[in-house]
Order: sequence, then structure tokens, then C-alpha cells
Amino acid sequence: MKKVDHIGIAVRSLNDVIPYYTDTLGCPLLKIEEVESERVRVAFIDAGNIKLELLEPMDDSSAIFKFLEKKGEGIHHIAFGVEDIGQRMEELREKGVRLLNEQPKSGAGGALVAFMHPKSSNGVLYELCQKQ
Repeated sequence: MKKVDHIGIAVRSLNDVIPYYTDTLGCPLLKIEEVESERVRVAFIDAGNIKLELLEPMDDSSAIFKFLEKKGEGIHHIAFGVEDIGQRMEELREKGVRLLNEQPKSGAGGALVAFMHPKSSNGVLYELCQKQ
């Protein structure tokens, strides 16, 4: 793992929460995009040494919608930056870590991503993130 790349935060509405991060906390908004495959709108916030990834569900088929229904708004995942996601996934499998993805998939910002099952990581959802 290179570093913590970002922290994903589930929110019900980007429009409602972005002012808190930009106006109240003074963190710049970097960009907003849609990740169609995950059915989420994503806002990236620059929090200095790390990015915050605000995740809003586009509809009730989104995993973020289901997360919000069960747990409410809050931290959803922590993403680690990796150099070679395929190699890192294989190393984790060899160590008995259960992954939610068989292969890396496209994520926000054009990154390749894969998730570690929370049952393999003490209840925390971790993301592996390889920037293209």
C-alpha cells in the first residue's frame, strides 16, 4: 500500500453537504462526477493531505443507497493507493483476505478499484485504488 488515497463518505445529497466542506471547513471542491457502474454521484474534496470522496446514490439500486438505509450518513470506506492492483489483489488472496471483486473495475476519477470484504478486515471496508 502506498498511502491512504481517500476516505469515502456516504451522503444523501451532495448539494446539501458540499457547503459544509467548502464554506464551513474551507476545503476546495475538486470536481463532481457520476460513476454510472456504481450508480453514484461523487464529489472530491481536497482536505490537504487527503481527498474526501462524498458519495451520493443516484437511485435505490446503488450500494450507497443501501448503506444509507442501514447505517445513515458517514464513513463508508478507506481507500489505499496501490501501484499494481492485480498483483496486490493476488497477494491479499494468498493471505486469506476475501475480496468483493474478482477483477479490478473502473471507479471514480478513472481509477481501477477493488474492495476488501469487511469480514476480512475487522469490519472496515477497504478499497484498493490504482490511478491510471
